[in-house]
Amino acid sequence: MRYDSIDSQLFIQNRANFAKHLTKGALAIFNANDILPTNADGTLPFVQNRDLFYLSGVDQEESILVIFPDAYDPAHREMLFVTETNEHIARWEGAKLTKEQGTEVSGIKSVYWLSEFEAILKNVMSQATAVYLNSNEHLRAKLEVETRDMRFGKWIREKYPMHNYQRSAPVMHKLRAIKSPIEVDLMSKASEINTKAFLRVMKFLKPGVMEYELEAEFIHEYKRNGSPDFSYTPIIASGESACVLHYIENDKVCKDGDLVLFDCGNWYANYASDVTRCFPVNGRFSARQKEVYNAVLRVQKASLELLRPGNQLHEYHKQVGELMTKELLDLKLIDKTDVKNQDPNWPAYKKYFMHGTSHYIGLDVHDVGLWTDKMEVGNAFTCEPGIYIPEEGIGIRIEDDIIIGEKENLNMTAGIPKEVEEIEDYMNS
Repeated sequence: MRYDSIDSQLFIQNRANFAKHLTKGALAIFNANDILPTNADGTLPFVQNRDLFYLSGVDQEESILVIFPDAYDPAHREMLFVTETNEHIARWEGAKLTKEQGTEVSGIKSVYWLSEFEAILKNVMSQATAVYLNSNEHLRAKLEVETRDMRFGKWIREKYPMHNYQRSAPVMHKLRAIKSPIEVDLMSKASEINTKAFLRVMKFLKPGVMEYELEAEFIHEYKRNGSPDFSYTPIIASGESACVLHYIENDKVCKDGDLVLFDCGNWYANYASDVTRCFPVNGRFSARQKEVYNAVLRVQKASLELLRPGNQLHEYHKQVGELMTKELLDLKLIDKTDVKNQDPNWPAYKKYFMHGTSHYIGLDVHDVGLWTDKMEVGNAFTCEPGIYIPEEGIGIRIEDDIIIGEKENLNMTAGIPKEVEEIEDYMNS
């Protein structure tokens, strides 16, 4: 692994927390993700199922986790199944986890080879009153490709049709939304690497540079610090391209006088960073760019203060909308008549700020979490207001990653300059 070993106590505690939510006599099963094909014999890099990782720390394909707190045999209360390694696999692909290593990583004492799964499953299913199956129930998920969990769900229902089947997702969404101290350390490490990358790019940016050259600077800094890749397709949008919210071509030349919007994140130990900054190509903001930029920055600072225990995401977004409305009125982008006649379902500010301000972040960039719950200590959110003015070729978004604390929040990406003077001083130093 490119990351330092993680204390297995994290996964031991995560499993204990999950087990508390199971009904009496129930077991739960989690599968690793597939290795996805491209063409011919090509494959995409493996990305572990985040729920399996959260509960076991295992970062290997074809792994299965079974949690059965009420099993008669203590050895069956937590079980990890992994692919049996051999000399051929070790020669061609690299050695896989041994049983001993599986225990070391996960804290699970009962580690079996995958070939033993069906026989042991038959034993525990004879005792189980219910089975919790995993599924991707993220609000924005597009489920067009059948996952390993989906296939397994079909298989086990066909083989054991008389059992009661339940969903693990609601439990996982609740648990994963609260970050433990170990998780905060891992997310802070991801943010530390991302901070280095942003600082590197600030020094590299100048008129005539291609957007994809800037992308290359990010990935260079990520990989040299143990981060395997971008955590999402990077947005490096100069000039009017910054007004396209999901611009990912990154193929334009950065022109003197323009701003570049950088929305770039990375992984560390499967935990994500997600940051946006806007920098002037020539190292100096124009008067108008500074005016719009500072309006976004004021909204972001006020929004950060609203990310506190007891607030609620839907209400929070309404509050941010009110902050943005004032700024857009001051910028004369909207007027009082626009506000008076606005559609409550699409307020006037949405013309220039059409996306949400915050989302959960953690093992996924858009992490799981319950949007109906109130904010709690340990929640991790982004904070990313923006203003987009296509007719002026100005698109500005400022984004940080926040852990909600009891007395004050932790801004994990505060080391990346965002004050106008800080940006200009650093770029011109």
